[in-house]
Amino acid sequence: MADRIIIHIDLDSFFVSVEQVLNPDLRGKPVVVGGRPGGRGVVATASYEARRFGLHSAMPVATAARLCPQAIFITGNYATYREYSKKFMAILNDFTPFVEPMGIDEAYLDVTGFESLHGSIRKMAEKIKKRIHDELGITASIGIASCKVVAKIASDFSKPDGLVEVKPGEEQAFLNPLLLDKLPGAGKHAVQVLSNLGVRTIGDLARLPAYTIKQRLGSSGEWLQRLASAKDDRAVTPPGEAKSVSRETTFQEDTRDLKLLESRLWRQSEKLGADLRRKHKLGKTLTLKLRFADFTTITRSQTLREGIDTDLLIFERAKALLERALAADRQSVRLLGIGVANLVEQNLQPDLFGPSKARLEGLYKAVDKIRDRYGFESIKTGRSFYPKTPKRPQG
Repeated sequence: MADRIIIHIDLDSFFVSVEQVLNPDLRGKPVVVGGRPGGRGVVATASYEARRFGLHSAMPVATAARLCPQAIFITGNYATYREYSKKFMAILNDFTPFVEPMGIDEAYLDVTGFESLHGSIRKMAEKIKKRIHDELGITASIGIASCKVVAKIASDFSKPDGLVEVKPGEEQAFLNPLLLDKLPGAGKHAVQVLSNLGVRTIGDLARLPAYTIKQRLGSSGEWLQRLASAKDDRAVTPPGEAKSVSRETTFQEDTRDLKLLESRLWRQSEKLGADLRRKHKLGKTLTLKLRFADFTTITRSQTLREGIDTDLLIFERAKALLERALAADRQSVRLLGIGVANLVEQNLQPDLFGPSKARLEGLYKAVDKIRDRYGFESIKTGRSFYPKTPKRPQG
């Protein structure tokens, strides 16, 4: 795949960077987005000044406060971050239509053949960085390579605000000295298993006999070794039409209060129903997601004979899945979520429910219209009223 040229671009400390744009007094200071000390939240993003104290993403806020008591903690404004993300993606799409977002703050770009427009791909990358800085006020790190995995590692290597280009033919020389945990997909378990074999670097993994890695880690080990050898033919795939919609809530305190859980489930069902109707879709597969107090996460799914988009039907089926899951596990619930997948067009479904379904559709249409104009909270049903529990920041 040496003919391809892939860019991986990652915004530096994205949430913190946005907060620093909105409040320049935060620049140069240890800043944490993700919750207040004393709460049960985790660090979503830490500034580089905070990282010097050992702070990192997913660390409990209480631990972060202990390691860096002078840090400034911000709960975050995720609607604002999404707006910045949209502007970021719009900038990228001005340079190439082949953009694959990887979350809110990073993306792959296939820029094969774009040299003639900019003089070189490096100059193109520099233009992208400049536009992001000029228009958003934040910095980005970029890796350029012949495949996704090397471009990703190169952008990580260049942080913060850097640009690393790995020329075709130089991939293995670049990867070889890097520690194994720099390889995407090499989790703690794999790193430990490989460490026991004397594997410390990406180069060590690339040179390991194939039968050894397969014996110890199976097909996932074979895939890791391919990546370590810069053998990655994954295409850059622009996002297509959504194949599912979902909602979830993380509770401030673990709970088995069925009324609270049903209240949140109803609210999620309302939002999912609205999402489906807005997209003119029906969902045929419903999935319940639960994370318990010990962080065990389970999913329970049901495939329906006919697609649904009404709040009540989504809720009733999700509630049945919830009751069965709680009966099988007596732990308190930390996170509750539902999603619908296997989406089909509304107009492809026969009207099996007669006039009552038509009246229900009319009701939902009226409710959706009011919420679209005045906001989702402008109409609330009695089932959703329950003492509110703050959510952990999501990001």
